[in-house]
Amino acid sequence: MTAGSTQSDQPRRIARTKPLVIPPLARSLYLTSLWVPLIGLGLFFLYPLALIVQRSFVQRDGNLGVGNYIDVLSMGHILGVVRKSLVMSGLTTLICVLLGFAIAYLLQRTRARLGWVISFALLLPLLAPSLVQALGLIFLFGRNGLISQATGWNLQIYGLWGLVISNSMYALPQAVMIIQASLRQSDTRQYDAAMMLGATPWRRFVDITLPNARFGLLSAAFVCFTVTITDFGNAAVIGGNYRVLATEIYAQVVGQMNFNMGAVIGILLLIPTLMAFYIEKVAAQRHTSGATEGAMPVVPDRRALRDIPLGILGYGTALFLIAVVATVVYASFVTLWPYRLDLTLRNYNITAQGGYGPLWISLIVSTQAAVIGTLMLFMLVVSQRRLGRGMAKAVYLLAIVPVGVPGLVLGLAYVLSFNVAGAIPGMLYGTTLLIALCNFYHYHSQGFLTMVSGIRAVPAQLEETVTCIGGNTLQGLRDVVLPIMLPTLVAVFFFLFMRSMVTLSAVIFLITPRLSVGAVSVLRLDQAGFATQAAAFSVCIMAVVLIALGLMKITLAVVSRRPQAA
Repeated sequence: MTAGSTQSDQPRRIARTKPLVIPPLARSLYLTSLWVPLIGLGLFFLYPLALIVQRSFVQRDGNLGVGNYIDVLSMGHILGVVRKSLVMSGLTTLICVLLGFAIAYLLQRTRARLGWVISFALLLPLLAPSLVQALGLIFLFGRNGLISQATGWNLQIYGLWGLVISNSMYALPQAVMIIQASLRQSDTRQYDAAMMLGATPWRRFVDITLPNARFGLLSAAFVCFTVTITDFGNAAVIGGNYRVLATEIYAQVVGQMNFNMGAVIGILLLIPTLMAFYIEKVAAQRHTSGATEGAMPVVPDRRALRDIPLGILGYGTALFLIAVVATVVYASFVTLWPYRLDLTLRNYNITAQGGYGPLWISLIVSTQAAVIGTLMLFMLVVSQRRLGRGMAKAVYLLAIVPVGVPGLVLGLAYVLSFNVAGAIPGMLYGTTLLIALCNFYHYHSQGFLTMVSGIRAVPAQLEETVTCIGGNTLQGLRDVVLPIMLPTLVAVFFFLFMRSMVTLSAVIFLITPRLSVGAVSVLRLDQAGFATQAAAFSVCIMAVVLIALGLMKITLAVVSRRPQAA
């Protein structure tokens, strides 16, 4: 090597190795921001999950074995419960994927008028606990429902079909969002090339649209299957004699106080969910998107033969969703359903089941979950960015695993882990903090993936520039990372807050006689025969979530006007 080449290579070596020199303070900061969230995942997700597996093998005599599994499988009805759960979730998933694809296609690829009506209708099921859909169906089609009373029809809404319809309403908005995102990634140049080759609209749909959307369809199927097979609210309200795994766990734990048997049934509920999660992840690794860098979006067009049937499906579904939720709101003002339909505000004078106390507790819990979750997720994604590829991938996989654990199983795991006497973990049981942590780790994966998308928008060169001009790590976070990630932080904060306000399955086991939350109060009011008061409480929860949604939009609008890091 010549002297000239050595001199020319030396600056490159210095430039390449200089960013690797991390000051001790910065190293300590990044290690802390990495280990605190990881320890949190270990204590409040991995440990409870491991404990529920261990408790499922603890037999009546205290020894370890498979006796509980033998006892459960020997129950005459348990295999029927498993079969019913799979049938219900399978039907619901099929309906949501097919109908969700039709609605997503209508919104994304056609010039549908009043598309905001469909978007508004799809928002409604996300504003309230899942059991609100079941309440609305009962008010409409139940034995004393408006439709049943007006027509004299005996629609038998309780049971399988009531569960399928209510769970479809609950899962459909999520399916539409996922499929619509996959349709948005298509490149119009593929369609233009197919047209030049003489492909008909049907061939373009079969050969381009469906292959490009197949991963979105599979992801939507995974989400719909997971949220419906684990949902407790709708099953408790409208399931009737159609018993599913979610209600069976509740019966074992709350009805018979048999935690070990409940743990076994929780494992049975966990198996199909983890299988769906595994299939979805394998498909994600094999998936190759049809979109390329610089892809041109597909321009919506009009085709009567396609748009009319899609419009009937889309607007018909929207009207049905609005009608169900509107009926709940209407019932909350009715004097005595369905005999005295004159309007009153007495239903909002709720004194049973703790009155409005659980609503205030929900506000506290949701705020704690949002604050803790946003901070922990921000620390995790910022520190993960500094890790090597292997460690970063391991952290990523650990952070998304919670999405495959049903909320009902996680809540039961928390009871087994923290409802202990004379131990430090037992100090958390019966507190709002424990419920907030359960809600956060229930939705940890969704918040983490959102944070990852936000951190990818932060150019690494800007952080290096701050370091080069003498700035420290905290200044880099303040001047570069935070300004760019602020919209993401706002979105994650309100996402965690709103989901914590309406979740039921994850917290049903964590309430105590002195501590309850709004979603559980709705369930208890309905079970006690106060259906119109349950509707009123549901309206209050929906109002809180709507206010939070409005605040999020206002905050994002204000944040977007602020100058970001240059």
